[in-house]
Amino acid sequence: MFNFCSLYSGSSGNSLFVESKNTKLLVDAGVSSKKIESALTDINIDPSSLDGILITHEHTDHVQGLGTFSKKFDLPVFVNQETLDAMPKQRDKLSEKNIKTFKVNEKFSIGDLEIKPFSIPHDAANPCGFSILKDNKKISIATDIGHMNNSIIKNLEESLFVLLEANYDPEVLRCSSYPFRLKSRIAGPTRTSFK
Repeated sequence: MFNFCSLYSGSSGNSLFVESKNTKLLVDAGVSSKKIESALTDINIDPSSLDGILITHEHTDHVQGLGTFSKKFDLPVFVNQETLDAMPKQRDKLSEKNIKTFKVNEKFSIGDLEIKPFSIPHDAANPCGFSILKDNKKISIATDIGHMNNSIIKNLEESLFVLLEANYDPEVLRCSSYPFRLKSRIAGPTRTSFK
């Protein structure tokens, strides 16, 4: 059994909830701790019942409330070392015992769930998506994808549910009011100009 709920999604903040029969996880904490707590309460989830928080990458819209939320509910945070190092403001709020580092492309377990982090193309320290498995069933999450590649497709194969979030739409980005530098960053690390 899997339950999934997008609590928040978008440039103003991201936070997702995944649940199996015995394990409850938050994926990212990109809004205030208070908003995450309220959103979980709205779906009848006690925040203190969570088994951990998975982090995809260090951008503020994915970690804004992380330190405060983890500290308030004494929750472990599962994050790769490069991402942890790239978010010192949040890292400094975390209890040492609650920092659980993983390596991208190496499976690990939380409760009755098996987690497989995989690389995604995005302008962050070591961004990743997650395949979450239970009893030969899989859901996959990949946010802020700069572009699709074969590795991502392979990791998404055989998923019962996939949450994909594209980093941008080229035409919308071109016509946006964003400054040139931000447009270039959003368009991806291999693009040096934006026309």
